[in-house]
Amino acid sequence: MRRRELIMLLGGAANTLPLSLRAEQKPMPVIGYLPTGRHTASNALMSAFRQGLNENGYIEGQNVAIDFRPGEGRYDRLPALATDLVDRKIDVIAAFSIPAALAAKNATSTIPIVFSIGADPVEFGLVNSLARPGGNLTGISALLVDLMAKRLDLLSELVSDARVLALLVNPNNPNSEGVIRDMQEAAHEKGSGLLILRADRESEIDAAFASFDRPRVSAIVISSDPFFDSQRDQLVTVAARYSVPAIYEWREFVVAGGLISYGPSLKGLFRHVGIYVGKILKGAKPADLPVQQPTKFENLKTAKALGRTVPQSILVRADEVIE
Repeated sequence: MRRRELIMLLGGAANTLPLSLRAEQKPMPVIGYLPTGRHTASNALMSAFRQGLNENGYIEGQNVAIDFRPGEGRYDRLPALATDLVDRKIDVIAAFSIPAALAAKNATSTIPIVFSIGADPVEFGLVNSLARPGGNLTGISALLVDLMAKRLDLLSELVSDARVLALLVNPNNPNSEGVIRDMQEAAHEKGSGLLILRADRESEIDAAFASFDRPRVSAIVISSDPFFDSQRDQLVTVAARYSVPAIYEWREFVVAGGLISYGPSLKGLFRHVGIYVGKILKGAKPADLPVQQPTKFENLKTAKALGRTVPQSILVRADEVIE
């Protein structure tokens, strides 16, 4: 049999494979995308994640697919979403928040997981160490908890006559007790009182702001939490309604009309997760990729609001002033 005939026969045999077998062949790797909050597959954070993938040569729809599973701000949905992704046998999971990362970790010990969280991943048992993660997880630790005390300092500087400050936390966030403890210590050192407010649904946000006595409580720190991120417009609106100066974690709150923020770039965190996912798809092992931490912070974003004059000492340190 001539070589050309052999090739033709082999090609014909491939075309006669049962449809079920051909359907099982995965044409491209699949990423399980597990955000905790309410954001769509076309928003700016998803675009930042895609940018990180693109830097490693992966373009959605061409050589990689993304299975988008948003938690809609409900932590209790995450375990089922993570299990569903694992059952689908996706190639890597991108998890955004401590609850999402924990849900993914509990769902699989073999599929690579890249996380972006605001606390120490070692403390929560996600990795063995930052330099040598071990296991199937690695990612970005955004140091958001460590920055909480800095936000309190800035808010105290902005509201220099403050005697009592408030802290809003989500009680369902596994990091909330640590945040409360650290903030109470920071407030005590400054000689300020600290009122703890809790909210894990929309109605509780309004109730929390309505519950404290003005002007006794002079300002509020909004804790780092995916649910609060998803309620950005509501938080900014209710703070304005009660004329309460508030400090947030991301510049996006200030763009939406909030007063001031301090923290790393949220888009930058999502981009770095995309970069790590791309490296893993190329063959890198999570255990060999050290957990990254931000080296640059969008130091301050300020806006004129509430009829309050922002001190020059804060303005000169701002990366951006949004009028």
